[in-house]
Amino acid sequence: MRARYIRKSVGSRIFDASNVAFLLLFTFLVLYPFYNQLVISFNQGIDAQRGGIYFFPRAFTLDSYAWLFKNSKLLTGAVVSLLRVAVGTSTCLFASALLGYITAIRYFSGRRFMRILFVITMYFGGGMIPTYLLMLKLGLLNTFTIYWLPYLISPYYMLIISSYLNQVPDSLFEAARVDGASELRIFFQIVVPISVPVLAAVSIYLMVWQWNQWFDNMLYNTKGNWDTLQMYLRRMLLQSEIALKIQAEAVAYHKFMSMTPQTIKAATTMIVTIPILVTYPFFQRYFIGGITLGSVK
Repeated sequence: MRARYIRKSVGSRIFDASNVAFLLLFTFLVLYPFYNQLVISFNQGIDAQRGGIYFFPRAFTLDSYAWLFKNSKLLTGAVVSLLRVAVGTSTCLFASALLGYITAIRYFSGRRFMRILFVITMYFGGGMIPTYLLMLKLGLLNTFTIYWLPYLISPYYMLIISSYLNQVPDSLFEAARVDGASELRIFFQIVVPISVPVLAAVSIYLMVWQWNQWFDNMLYNTKGNWDTLQMYLRRMLLQSEIALKIQAEAVAYHKFMSMTPQTIKAATTMIVTIPILVTYPFFQRYFIGGITLGSVK
C-alpha cells in the first residue's frame, strides 16, 4: 500500500523551520512599532520620558486619551473625515474605473493617447503655488469640494483597473454590444461585477489615503469650516508641545504631568490608525486577486 505521507528530509525540515522562524520574526518587526506606540499611549507622560517601555505600561493612565476626547470638536472632525472618505473614495473609484474601462476598449483609437496623457500627470505637476491659485480661481477654498474634486481621477489606479480589464476576453463586451447594450450599461452590468476584486483593493487604498490626509486641509481650509479629525488632533498635539515648554509653571506642570507630546503623539496615532485598520480584514481577500492580477502588465 502506498504511503499516505512522504517523509521529509532533514534539509527540508530545516528549511521549513527557518522559513517559519523568519516569517515570525518579520511579523514581529512589522507589528511591534505599532504595539509599542499603543503601550506608550497608556503610560504616564513624565514616566514615559525615562524610556525603557517595551511591552507593558510602567505607569498606566488614560489621561492622554481623556484629554484628546475632551475636545468637543473632535466628533465634528470625525464626521467630516468619514464624509470625506465616503465621498472621496466613491467618486475617485467611479471616475478612475470608468476611465480605465474606456482605455481598455480595444477598438477605441484614442486609448493609447489617453494613457500617455494621464501617465504624464503622474510625473509632472504644476507645483504648490500654481495649484493653490487654481483652487482659488475655481472657488474651492474653504469648501468640502476641495477634498474630492481635485482627486477625482487617479492615473495610477486607472492603469491598474485598465490592466485588469485587459485580461477579460473582448468577446464578452462584443456580445453585449451586439445585443444593443450601451457602453454605460456594459460598464455597470458587466465591467463592475467582474471587477469587484480590483475595485475593492483600490477602494481600500483610497480610503486610507483620504483618511490620513491633513495637509490639504491646512492649506485650503484656512477658516476651519471643514476641519477633519486629523487636523484637530494635529492642533492638540501642538498644544501639548507648547505646554511642555512652559512646564516650569506650577499650573501647567500639574495639568500636563501625566501627559507629554510623546504620549499624546502615541494616543493620536492610535486614534487615527485603528479605524482604518479595522477595515482591512473585510478587503483582504481581494488584494491578491485584485492588485496582483491588475498589475501584471
